[in-house]
Order: sequence, then structure tokens, then C-alpha cells
Amino acid sequence: MGPRIHSQRRTLPAATMWVADPDTACIEAPWSSSVRMLVVATGPASAGRVPTSTAASAGPVSNALIRATRLHMVLARYLLQRVGLHPGQELLLMHLWDAGPQRQTDLASEFGTDSASMNRTVQRLERAGFVRRRPDPSDGRATLVESTEAGTALRGRIQELWAELEAQTVGDLSPPQLSQLLLGLESLEENLSLATDSAHVARG
Repeated sequence: MGPRIHSQRRTLPAATMWVADPDTACIEAPWSSSVRMLVVATGPASAGRVPTSTAASAGPVSNALIRATRLHMVLARYLLQRVGLHPGQELLLMHLWDAGPQRQTDLASEFGTDSASMNRTVQRLERAGFVRRRPDPSDGRATLVESTEAGTALRGRIQELWAELEAQTVGDLSPPQLSQLLLGLESLEENLSLATDSAHVARG
């Protein structure tokens, strides 16, 4: 479901939703390998609409993106509770299913988070029995993370939940409307990627 990033950018998940703490929900959209857009909702997430401030009147598109993204995260959290996961954990499992065992440091880099946050996420999935860690045979200092049989058994259920999330997100939009929406989002993605890459270069 992730968009394809052009030029040197890697193809990454379209919306990496990360929960580093039960009371702090973060939505991370990896527009490129060096760019992250982060929306933070502190406190328990509610299903209500995000209030619009008059201070945001100069950015109607940005405000709409934040509002829609927050509600999308709330719905994803509700659906994933059915299989005992928090948003973001399913994306880590998906990556392990596709890529096989990965070094924990590489996972942190792939998902644009720090080592401590990734370690907490892996620990939670490990305690739930969905992943395990073992020494990297090629480097005794490194740790590999892999999906367990229990984690792999979630694949079909998670695919169903993502299909349900997609259906509830797009609702009764017609195929032409969906095509226009995807084109618009791809344009926004490219704009944001160029702008944030430029900011990264200027800062670095």
C-alpha cells in the first residue's frame, strides 16, 4: 500500500504509525529515507474530530491532513486491538515477514526512530510472543529480530484488518475520486519530500 518514492528515495510504508507510549500516539509518515512527518496526539486518543484553530486558517490543506491522519490512527488502533497490537507494531511484523530476520539497529533506521524506542517496541512484541531476538551469527555484537510462528500466524488477520481499514477510510468514494485522491496525495508527498530534503541539507 506504500507509495513509490522516486529518484534515490527508498520505497517505505505509506504511514508508519508508531506508539512509543500507551498515552502518546505518534503517526510517522516516512516520505524518504531522511524525512519524517510526525503528528503527536498526547493523552488517550478519542474518536472525535480534531478541533480547528483560527491560527491554522492559513494552512487548510495541512490542517485537513492532520485531522484525517489523526482519525485514521484512532481507527487503526481500534481495529488492531482485536489482535492485541498497537498501531505501528503490525508494520514492524510486516517488514519482518517480507525481509526476514533483521538487525535491531537496521530496524530503527528503516522506521526512522531511535534505538531506545525500537528496543521498547521489540520488547513488547517479544513479551507478546510475536517476535524473538537472537545473536547475529555474522556479528556477535549485533542482535537479530525475527517473527515467531505466532507472529507469522497473524499475517492473514492483519491483512483482513488493513482491508477493513482501507474500506472504512475510502467509504463510498468512486473510482475516479479515488484516482484523483491518490494523485493529489502523491503530489503532496513529492512536494513535502523535496522541501524536507532541502531543509535537511540546509541544516546539515
